[in-house]
Amino acid sequence: MLVLNATYEPINVCTVRRAVVLLLKEKAEILEHASWELHSASLTVARPVVIRLVTYVRIPRDTHRRKITRRAVFARDDWTCQYCGARSNLTVDHVVPRSKGGMSSWENIVASCAPCNRRKGDALPRQVGMRLLREPRKPKATVFIQVASPTIPTAWQQYLVV
Repeated sequence: MLVLNATYEPINVCTVRRAVVLLLKEKAEILEHASWELHSASLTVARPVVIRLVTYVRIPRDTHRRKITRRAVFARDDWTCQYCGARSNLTVDHVVPRSKGGMSSWENIVASCAPCNRRKGDALPRQVGMRLLREPRKPKATVFIQVASPTIPTAWQQYLVV
């Protein structure tokens, strides 16, 4: 289930169970629901697909502190090699190699296909005649929603406009 803040900003993905608890505690409301319902001994509830928190929750915007994972890098880079544009056999690459002082930061790690990663090796891209398609940067918050749920339901799309 997609969880939106009171301002309709996407902040998280949760289980159906967690969404129903938030609804029953009146901490959230349903914005989108499935065509079928959830039943208990004394209650019937529409199956939530998108919920919105009733009160605003302050979310820290420290994307630089969010864990850098392969899936997050791939999602940020649209599952595309940042050197040649290939969409298969992806690995991660430090633009400035760690052996040359490169940091493990969002601004220095990109998705790279295995052939480009081997070609670049332990060099800087310009040293081997390679260029980045896009400069690496800190990802937007929606990238982490995509990592949590790689298949984005249609009902979520209007809330994830980038």
